[in-house]
Amino acid sequence: MQRSEGRGTTQMRPVTITRRYLKHAHGSCLFELGDTKVLCAANFAETVAGWRRGSGLGWVTAEYSLLPASTHTRTRREVASGSPSGRTHEIQRLIGRSLRTVVDMGGLGGEYTLNVDCDVIQADGGTRTAAITGAFIAVHDALNTWRQAGKIAELPILDYVAATSVGVVDGVVCLDLEYGEDSIAEVDMNVVCDGKGRFIEVQGTGERTPFDRGRLDELLDVAAEGTAKLVSLQRRVIAEDLEVFSERA
Repeated sequence: MQRSEGRGTTQMRPVTITRRYLKHAHGSCLFELGDTKVLCAANFAETVAGWRRGSGLGWVTAEYSLLPASTHTRTRREVASGSPSGRTHEIQRLIGRSLRTVVDMGGLGGEYTLNVDCDVIQADGGTRTAAITGAFIAVHDALNTWRQAGKIAELPILDYVAATSVGVVDGVVCLDLEYGEDSIAEVDMNVVCDGKGRFIEVQGTGERTPFDRGRLDELLDVAAEGTAKLVSLQRRVIAEDLEVFSERA
């Protein structure tokens, strides 16, 4: 099969990470994966939901949105309809779960909420996985801002987290599906892993055909390699304190 830009079946689209993209956010990141672009911002609020009060623990939560001009046809703002769609609700819960897995809720300095907003400004497949990968950078930088403000002594980060998509297109396992591939994939899967390569969440569907255990193992192997590449990029960006980083993953 032919992929855009001559990509190999296990090759990811070009990745660009722009940190501190927003002036007022505690942490922010513009994460670009090919033509998919997601703006991630993380901000602390000095409160937690009622069910969390009195626990002494903080919380990390996420919101996700497709901006109106992010897709081929205008996407209506969900605030106009009064509530997020089922798809949006599912995605933002996925992002929140993924981030909470690698952040120590007892290390946020008290009963504070870290709100993470992931706004898709251009969609070409893999928006939820791009949101998770970019959100981790925003969360890291927000926690660093929190530390510099004297709220915490050290970063309560337990590990890295990154996500990628993988699927079967024309009978071939492919990493990081763009929209044209995702729309015709026989099998579609989103995989979230930590920095040790352990699985945090796996979402897989036989869109057009069932798949056996052998195919599942192949998909997971390719996805694990993809998330490992993304984690290595995150590590480099943070270790070298890079404002802008661009590279083929």
